[in-house]
Parts: sequence; C-alpha cells; structure tokens
Amino acid sequence: MANHKATKKDVRQAAKRRDRNRYYGKTTRNAIRDIKEITEPGAFTEKMPDVVSMIDKLAKRGVIHKNKASNLKRKLAKKVPATKAA
Repeated sequence: MANHKATKKDVRQAAKRRDRNRYYGKTTRNAIRDIKEITEPGAFTEKMPDVVSMIDKLAKRGVIHKNKASNLKRKLAKKVPATKAA
C-alpha cells in the first residue's frame, strides 16, 4: 500500500479514472451493439453520429487507441449500405 500522501492521492485518482473509463467504454460498446442490431436505414443514420462521437471521445481520452477507434467507425460505416439495400 502507498505510504506517501501524494501516492495515496494518486491511487484514489487512478481508481476514479478507472471507474469512469470502464463506464464510458461499456456504454460505447452497448451503443455499438445496439446500432448493429438496427435493420431500418433511417434509424441507423440517425444514431450513427452519436455512436461515432462516443468512439472519438474514447480515443481522445486514451481509453482506446486511435487506430481501434478508426477501425470501429469503418466497420460501422460499412454497415450503412448493407442496411439501405435490405
């Protein structure tokens, strides 16, 4: 366990950050899962900007790598034409 005052504070801050990052990561994963299940094109195009924004925020905060964010967005964007054709 930490012995110095500053180290104890750092442990507290790290715990808060970890909880916050886990919350945002899980929320984004749920949003991605929900948008993949959408079958009607109108609803997909409505929700797409919100999910992309969530992914970008995760990358900006450093929760996920920027390349992972771009791969996630690419995979979601590929789904758009498939939804319109259906």
